[in-house]
Amino acid sequence: MRHRKRVKKLGRDAEHRRAMLRNQVISLLRHGKIETTLAKAKETRRWAEKMITLGRRGDLHARRQARQFLVDRKITNYLFEEVAPRYKDRPSGFTRIYRLGRRRGDGAQMALLQLIPPDEKKEQTAAEETPPANA
Repeated sequence: MRHRKRVKKLGRDAEHRRAMLRNQVISLLRHGKIETTLAKAKETRRWAEKMITLGRRGDLHARRQARQFLVDRKITNYLFEEVAPRYKDRPSGFTRIYRLGRRRGDGAQMALLQLIPPDEKKEQTAAEETPPANA
């Protein structure tokens, strides 16, 4: 039984899975969005949010931890200098997943994983701030 096992195997061994997720996080940071299967998007989101959180911390140890996963110095610098400062006021939730439909070849559920624009406010907070009309 797989009780309390956090990692989704995605039909790959550990090295292949780690390399695939690393490549997807790098592509997400580079392009701002990627289209992939829903299962891969959910797993990639976990790692992308961890990397952005490390970027928000901004200290040397966080930079070394991010560099260990991202392996590309340019992307690591971009993460710490450009991406992370955009989310300094946002506590979490830096990515969004849109479900797209099924892939034609094998019917896999596809999804669009994208970085949330930094100036976007949560719609719920705006709804909570306005008092009800009948009060």
